This record gives sequence, C-alpha cells and structure tokens, in this order.
Amino acid sequence: MDTIILQVLNGIDKGAAYALIALGLTLVFGTLGVVNFAHGALFMLGAFTAVTLRELLTLSKKVKDESVTFFDAYKEIPYLEIYLGDFGTAIVDYAVPLSILIAIPFMLLVGLVMERGLIRHFYKRPHADQILVTFGLALVLQEIVKKFYGANPIPQAAPDIVAGSANIGAWIGMADSMVYPWWRLIYLAFALAVIFAVFAFLRFTTFGMVVRAGMQDRETVSLLGIDIERRFTIVFGIAAVVAGLAGLMYTPISPPNYHMGMDFLVLSFVVVVVGGMGSLPGAVLAGFLLGILQSFASLNEVKSILPGIDQIIIFLVAVVVLLVRPRGLMGRKGIMED
Repeated sequence: MDTIILQVLNGIDKGAAYALIALGLTLVFGTLGVVNFAHGALFMLGAFTAVTLRELLTLSKKVKDESVTFFDAYKEIPYLEIYLGDFGTAIVDYAVPLSILIAIPFMLLVGLVMERGLIRHFYKRPHADQILVTFGLALVLQEIVKKFYGANPIPQAAPDIVAGSANIGAWIGMADSMVYPWWRLIYLAFALAVIFAVFAFLRFTTFGMVVRAGMQDRETVSLLGIDIERRFTIVFGIAAVVAGLAGLMYTPISPPNYHMGMDFLVLSFVVVVVGGMGSLPGAVLAGFLLGILQSFASLNEVKSILPGIDQIIIFLVAVVVLLVRPRGLMGRKGIMED
C-alpha cells in the first residue's frame, strides 16, 4: 500500500507538469488554431529565469577567511550577505519562489512578442508550416540558452525550510517511514492553484467569457465589435506565463538544462491529443492520468516483466485511445475525425 500511494503521488507530481504545459498548448490551439512546438522552450525559459536570478543574487566578492590563521585564505561571500546579513542570506535561499515575481512579466512579454512577431503570420497556414517554424524557433532558443549557460544541468536548491521530506504516512495513519519530498508536494499544490486560476479566469470573468465565445465562433464575436484578435494575443501571453511558471517551479525537482523543454514537449503533445485537441479539461485530466500510468510503469516489478515499458507507456495509451476515440477523451465531435 505504501508503494502504491507513493507511486500515485509520483505520477500526480509528474502529471502536474504535463498538465500545465498541455494546458498552455491547448489554450493556444483552441484560440489561435496554432500548433506551437516552441511551447516547450517557454517551459525551459521559465526554468532559466530562476537560474538567472540565483546567479544575480549570488554575485560575490573574495573576503579574507578569518578562521584560517596560518596563512591568508579567502572565501566567496555574496554581496547580499555582506550588506544585508541574515536577510540577504534568506533572499538567496528563497531565490526560486522569488523568481516568480520576475518570471510572470518576463514570460508575458516573451509570449506577446512571439505571437506578434511570428505566430500571427501563420494563423491561416497549414499545421505543417506552423510546426516547422515553431520547432525552428524552439531550436534557436535552445541554442541561445546553451551558449550562455552551457550544456550541463544547473541544480537549483529549494528553500531550506522545505528542503526535506514530509511524513505523509503519519498524516494518513500509516507507516511513519512513508515520506515524500516537501517541494514535490508544493509543486503539486502550485500546479493545482494555477490550473484553478486559469479555469476561473476563463469561466467567471468577462474577458474569459469573450475568449471562450471566440474559440467557438470567432467571426460572430468580431461582428459584435470586439477585438477578439487582441484578446487571443493576451491568451497566448497567459499560456507562455503558465509554461514558464511550470518550468520555474520544477527546477528544484529536476536541474534545468537546455533541452528540458523538448523533453517535456513531446510528451505534453501526446497528452493534448489523448485529452482531446482544444479541450482544456481533457488536457488536465490526460496529464494526470498519463503521469500516474508512467509512474507505475517505472516500477522494477513491472519493468522486469515488460522491459522498457516506462518509456513507451504514454505512446501505447495514445494509440489505443485514438483508435477507439480519435477525438480524444474529451475532444469536441469532429475534431480529428472524418
């Protein structure tokens, strides 16, 4: 039972990342009709926003180490710690959550520039053209990050207060030995909060209602005198923010590297297709379901029977779902169907 609960948590945790990326992909496809293969790069840029802020906060100078008396020794001390003392140390410690304050406006700007400068010119072009140009953009962004940050992963530490593990066994009245990393629980809570915020925004605000109407019938909404294209541009920016925050908060779980966006992108597109193209609830549901399936498929007991199943389980599920229901689990009738 302990193993089952931990694997479910692992699956939900990974599924949260899939769901956040797939949510942004579905927003863009549902509003603009664009297959955006650069969305994974936005996930990566969000992660490197946290890396950049930490590097800025840890700029340091050499100071003589007074604890060494036999010879002159020097150590690097961050300027923040020199001038602000313990408060400066705390700022560095909370670099990852603090980077959210920078990532939101930065990713919004990146999304708006991407949509205005490139994506809008491919609205009426075939999906193959959209895939090629956005995939090319993703490669360019990937190589830029590789140039400035190198090819090796850059570990990012969670704040010390949540660096350990939570005793979830004691919470549910089971074995005290059943523990789970605090930051993974925080990431799951954060992902659920972002998903809820996006759905609430689209459901309960006037802006969101107009966007949902435009997703159903763009021409009719435009005839009412509403600049629906401008609203769709803002939605693209919101999708970029969601992807960026997903990558940023994932950095203490998996050290950022220049190709992390592409690693998540392929699986997230499978999630979108399984959930149903254009279906926001379907993207979220499929993200969590496939994350759980992948988690159980990674068990040694399962891999001993079916070697490599953890690498292909998501694609096998996608094949089965599309054979039985081509529109996906919650896709609208007619989408991807003859």
